Amino acid sequence: MAIKTVLSVIGLDHPNSDLDLAIELCREAEAHLAVLILAIAVPPPTAEYAAVLNAAWLEERQEDIERLHERVKEVNTLLASAEISVDVEAEYIDRAWIDETVGRRARCADLTVAGPVLTADEDLKMPVVKGSLYEAQIPVLLIPEGKRASFRPKRVLLAWDGGLEASRATREALPLLVGAEEVHITMVDPRGTEDGLALEPGADIAAYLARHGVKATVDRLPSGGQSVADTLRTHAIDMAADIIVIGAYGHSRLRDLIFGGVTRSMMADADLPVFMAR
Repeated sequence: MAIKTVLSVIGLDHPNSDLDLAIELCREAEAHLAVLILAIAVPPPTAEYAAVLNAAWLEERQEDIERLHERVKEVNTLLASAEISVDVEAEYIDRAWIDETVGRRARCADLTVAGPVLTADEDLKMPVVKGSLYEAQIPVLLIPEGKRASFRPKRVLLAWDGGLEASRATREALPLLVGAEEVHITMVDPRGTEDGLALEPGADIAAYLARHGVKATVDRLPSGGQSVADTLRTHAIDMAADIIVIGAYGHSRLRDLIFGGVTRSMMADADLPVFMAR
């Protein structure tokens, strides 16, 4: 399935650089850009003199709401000259409901783009990723500072361990993989199955991709004492990859999300764009 709707989430005080990245991607794919502007509501006062502070709190909330309305106008003006299909929504919400709000919006999108401004925002980064991956179950494209992403990468590193998350990420990334010149199915310290039938780890997913017209090779790498994330990053540099495709490992408990070590590391220290799905 082609990527036809891209979600970009920005904060009230964010500059427009993440939007510019999303616009470029939508132009390339002739996709629709859905923009969600979020303002985190000021929590109510709980101090001993809350009654006295209440008026100031209400005034601050009203100022933020007015600024949000102005920000919507600014973004609409910017997008009017972008010559792509767009829509803009805004939400003034409590911090605890960011992921659910993003999730509802993301259910009508194919992909969420998280640029360097968003990923540097500690208030929004994790809720946006959680809302996309878990509430909406759509992939996230993380773009680090100073990098450009493309839906038509030439060289792709596909992290593969045979797990459900890796399988889901592979299927979600097919629009990127089909047109790539090189796809490296990369396995770190691979092992055969217990029944001994998988004599060549990675051969099964390579055959699957070949049926989709993907030119893929299997790279089986020893970690050599490095972490899996560092091994993948090093190989991505060695092969001059344009993007890494990886499954998002983790589990949710009530409203919390705990990512696995490789996922956390890739999110924290991405050297190039990372396409992540669960």
